[in-house]
Amino acid sequence: MKKRWNFLSVSPDAVKDLQKALNIDPILCQLLVQRGITTYDEAKLFFRPQLQHLHDPFLMKNMSKAVARLEQAIEQGQNILLYGDYDVDGTCSVALMYTFLKTYHQKLNYYIPDRYKEGYGISFDGIEYAKANNIDLIIAMDCGVKAHQQIELANKYNIDVIVCDHHLPSQTLPDAYAMLNPKQADCPYPYKELTGCGIAFKLAQAYQSKIAIDWDELANLLDILVVSIGCDIVPITDENRVMAYYGLKKLNTKARIGLKALMEVGQQSVPMSVRDVVFGLGPSINAAGRLGDAKLAVRLMLAKTPKEAKELSMILHQQNQERKKIEAQTVAEAKIQFENLSGYKEQKSVVLYQEDWHKGVVGIVAARMVDQYYHPSIVLTKSGDKVVGSARSVRGFDVHQAIGKCSDLLLGYGGHQHAAGLTMEEKNVTLFRERFEEVVRESRLENTYEPEINVSSELEFIQITDSFWRILKQFAPFGPGNRNPIFVSKKVKSTTKTRIVKEKHLKIGAIQNATEFSGIGFGLGNYYNNIIDNEFDICYNLNENTWRNQTKLQLNLKGIAVSSDTA
Repeated sequence: MKKRWNFLSVSPDAVKDLQKALNIDPILCQLLVQRGITTYDEAKLFFRPQLQHLHDPFLMKNMSKAVARLEQAIEQGQNILLYGDYDVDGTCSVALMYTFLKTYHQKLNYYIPDRYKEGYGISFDGIEYAKANNIDLIIAMDCGVKAHQQIELANKYNIDVIVCDHHLPSQTLPDAYAMLNPKQADCPYPYKELTGCGIAFKLAQAYQSKIAIDWDELANLLDILVVSIGCDIVPITDENRVMAYYGLKKLNTKARIGLKALMEVGQQSVPMSVRDVVFGLGPSINAAGRLGDAKLAVRLMLAKTPKEAKELSMILHQQNQERKKIEAQTVAEAKIQFENLSGYKEQKSVVLYQEDWHKGVVGIVAARMVDQYYHPSIVLTKSGDKVVGSARSVRGFDVHQAIGKCSDLLLGYGGHQHAAGLTMEEKNVTLFRERFEEVVRESRLENTYEPEINVSSELEFIQITDSFWRILKQFAPFGPGNRNPIFVSKKVKSTTKTRIVKEKHLKIGAIQNATEFSGIGFGLGNYYNNIIDNEFDICYNLNENTWRNQTKLQLNLKGIAVSSDTA
């Protein structure tokens, strides 16, 4: 699909002032200003993140109350149940809190709901499990902000519930003992984009600070936390960037044996980036809940011996391979179903339903539909006697809000701007599809139908020096809110090194004014004939490629423009 190149704007005066303060390449200063960094002190915080820069956890509403209740449970030897959702964020939350609390408390148990029998969030089965096991305190993570009836039942059983959730709350909150969610309307916490696991970490930080802050003990949790930060696609800004920075450092040097085993079975080499975590570790951890028992993922992260870690990592890896097969088949069927619709090219949304699609892959398939058609996409399947599904969105469109406008046709929904889940009666599927299409048509700006590539700056090859690259690497870790910058270089020519690899990818030798770089353009093989004898423009980011123990800088192509066209 053709993508528009959008050059990000920046204040020339701000760039000039920052360049005077830092005395580094003006293009690097331009990248910093695009990130809202305009002073020496802000740049220092950005380039030298410290755990001591994390916000005071007691700024979060109800944190003091939550810590006091946790202290009581530990002092009185009460039974604590750690409850997490079945995805990466939920299982990481449970593993992180279990790892932390086991130092102080032995009466710990954990519970992950079954995706198919119980569904998302705190379930009634989970509360009954807590009652049957004489639980005094539940710490619910990555879920709970809408669990009104379930928490009411827990209260009836005299079980207190601390909720650590980051999902958007409704106007009324459940009657939890303590609700930790920075997105509460009256929560003064300065950073709102933590994962569920991140909020669990803040609870651990707050409890630990009551004793005396031991940053080594807290840093020991960060290899788990960075997995949740990466895989939940939250902004890599503020606290998330600090925690991801140190999480990657631990993952790449002293990862716990479970994560290390998963890296080895997936043939992931260090150093791992956030992107490597998302695509290298996340799918296997998620596969546990998609195709089997999500507790396997927790067990892996809590593994005590290399043998146990290897066995569990092999199971998760095999489940992920099976998930890939199911996903590929479902994507193919979904594309056929959509393109068989009358007038599908005029549709502004994708809403697909097939009762035998695997519930564990509908979210991934919805994302693939966005990739293919660049429309807000919802993929539905049958679960018991209900229809359930997942939604994924495009730039600038709040899919959670759009689904809310169809709420009279639903039994429930939840999520955020970019992704959501929903449940409905089967009889309402057609009505929902029509209503959602209307909502999309009425609320979308026309230019959001066209995917775009955000370009940070034009760059001449000769400007890519060792010094430039050394500083640019310090912009990492990259992710939402701190994207790996994309550059444009114009009037480039190809060299004899240019060729097509694996039928669809472009391995390129690119030269500009006698300066040459190698690059790779995944899925750009169709440009081969157009660039051989022509000048062309490229947009790309820079990365290092290691091959046979040699590391070289290469261009990771995002698009090619021959003449005045953009790709």
